[in-house]
Amino acid sequence: MNREELDSKAQSLYEHLAELRTRLIYSVYILLIATGICYGFSDHIFNFVRAPIAPHLPGGGLIYTGPLDKFMAHIKLSFVFGVIISCPFWLYQVWKFVAPGLYQRERRYTFGFIFAGTGLFLLGAAFSYFIALPMAFNFLMHFGGDVDKPMISIDQYLGFFTQMCLMFGAAFELPLIIVILGMMGIVSQSFLRKNRRYAVMTLAVISAIITPPDLLSMVMMLAPMWVLFEASVVIVGIFERKREEAFAVNERE
Repeated sequence: MNREELDSKAQSLYEHLAELRTRLIYSVYILLIATGICYGFSDHIFNFVRAPIAPHLPGGGLIYTGPLDKFMAHIKLSFVFGVIISCPFWLYQVWKFVAPGLYQRERRYTFGFIFAGTGLFLLGAAFSYFIALPMAFNFLMHFGGDVDKPMISIDQYLGFFTQMCLMFGAAFELPLIIVILGMMGIVSQSFLRKNRRYAVMTLAVISAIITPPDLLSMVMMLAPMWVLFEASVVIVGIFERKREEAFAVNERE
């Protein structure tokens, strides 16, 4: 490899890092603005977040042991919900970073990428809030009998709640990630089918790590992720066929 090729590769790497830095800065600005907006509604957000565990608590309230605990809880919740409501905007920054690696015709899917990414993230968070969390609390709060009474601190609960909602939201982005990798030519439908069992095994391990330590929560995480993986295999195949058809048309022309 000669000097010019090395300089070209170094310049290309520098440009990618500079672009990544720009997108990260924009994303931080977006998150700060969204967090500030959510802080203005933090009381309503806190009541909404408390709802899944409230039926299992004496008096329906959480406890806190430090003077700053409740204030910091509102800050944390504002940030988490800032991430959620700003999802279309930081997904746009992700798309702007990966778009140069795609074909020109594939860059037209900007709106579809943002819409799908936002919908999948919100779907994952909603699945966690309305299905996974209530089922987890029904199991965990009644495990070992009803003699012992739960006294859950705000900090412990918010850590658990945030982890569940964000992890489910991120996990539901799986098909979008796989489709983008397929569009970039990194994975193919045949590759995904050939390695299906390894993918399912990996999903099972991820589900076991990010969910509460009970089989039900793990299955509740694994089942939709498996379905989304199978859907992504089909979608990658559709894009491959479209690419082959477009290539055939260009060859004839």
